[in-house]
Amino acid sequence: MTESRSRKMASLAYRALENKKADDIKIIDIENISTLADYFIIASGKNHNQVQAMADAVDETLGKAGYVPKQTEGYRSANWILQDYGDVVIHIFDTENRLFYDLERIWRDGSSTTIEELEEG
Repeated sequence: MTESRSRKMASLAYRALENKKADDIKIIDIENISTLADYFIIASGKNHNQVQAMADAVDETLGKAGYVPKQTEGYRSANWILQDYGDVVIHIFDTENRLFYDLERIWRDGSSTTIEELEEG
């Protein structure tokens, strides 16, 4: 996948999460440290309904742009929903599980990126 395509996908996912009032959205560029993906997007919601609504918004937004998830995990429990779009992986947590799993610490070797940097291209 091209860098501009993964940037666009990450930007769309970020905006979809933002529209659903996601808390503390983080974009981590892991392209240079992992073959898993180019970007991880991490966000949290206040309750299970919001977490599911955020995942639905990402699916709808990326689906309209022609992107199909390879895999989605955790939707029913809505503690941690993982949406794997290939070069972009979205992690949506409830507040408690985000603190517990602390992906930002685990992936601290990646570089934190802002939505503005992502959209500058």
